[in-house]
Amino acid sequence: MQVILEKNAQKFSEKELVKIKKIEKLFKKINVSIEKMESVIHKDEELVDIVKEIEKKYKPRKSLPEKKKDTHVLVAKKKESIEYEKELIQLQIELAKLQKHIIKTGKKLLVIFEGRDAAGKGGTIKRFMEHLNPRNARVVALQKPTDIERGQWYFERYVRHLPNEGEMVFFDRSWYNRAGVEPVMGFVGQKDYERFMQNVPTFEKFLVDSKTVIVKFYFSVSKEEQAARFEERRTNPLKQFKLSPIDQYSQKLWDRYSLAEYKNFTRTSSKHAPWTIIYSDDKKKARLNALKYLLSKFNYPDKIESDILKINEDIVDTAENYTKKLKKEIDEKKSLFE
Repeated sequence: MQVILEKNAQKFSEKELVKIKKIEKLFKKINVSIEKMESVIHKDEELVDIVKEIEKKYKPRKSLPEKKKDTHVLVAKKKESIEYEKELIQLQIELAKLQKHIIKTGKKLLVIFEGRDAAGKGGTIKRFMEHLNPRNARVVALQKPTDIERGQWYFERYVRHLPNEGEMVFFDRSWYNRAGVEPVMGFVGQKDYERFMQNVPTFEKFLVDSKTVIVKFYFSVSKEEQAARFEERRTNPLKQFKLSPIDQYSQKLWDRYSLAEYKNFTRTSSKHAPWTIIYSDDKKKARLNALKYLLSKFNYPDKIESDILKINEDIVDTAENYTKKLKKEIDEKKSLFE
């Protein structure tokens, strides 16, 4: 209604504008009444305890009842996996609460997932999205730029996918391709790289000033674990689609990627958009702690007690600490363009 008024204000007479504003006030009152009714309805609802449902599902049994022996199979499951499933669902419930809060308050949330190849970004995004309302949450995973996009302002292809009010958007890789894979693989020249590194903090500050909350995750996997995951992708027909031509260079160019990481974090981790490092050799712990970190950044109604959201500091790190570790492995004075 407000948008219509702003666009067509000159077309209406003063009397018509007064009438329209009265209608607008009426709509607002109706919306408030509906929200109050919904809150009363949900207050009286007895919600299912999902965690207890999982416990029932995996209730220990020594044998099957006689009537189920022909139709069921007794399966062993690791206790560790059951505990993971219980904790994950609890955090996903919290994420659904956060989504409701974001929709109601009109906040804009942008979560960037970056990291080494096979570091577990996609699997984590899948767990983030699993129980969210898809109308207000989406994943952005762009293909390589087209010829037209190459001629545009570098950030333009990403700007089109930024969150609107009430939306959560998860970027599976982002504009930070220019700080990582592009210089390492020789896809960008030094001049364009330097321009990006200078401009990106300002660009992100502009987004934050426009009321977009930015969370930047970098998933760090060890060289040995990455090699093991590449081997699984090569041999598992259901995972072969994940293997890209660039992956074969990831191990050979490990040190160059480490240098690119160092330069990226020392120049683009800012107060308004800091990097958060997730050590992801253990995929399950990485997923849980990424969820906990995101949830800990917000206050929202009916939030679970803080102990459950306690972050494992062996899994979650700051860019500052991470660069100190990288500094021991690389020559910081070396150029990516030598």
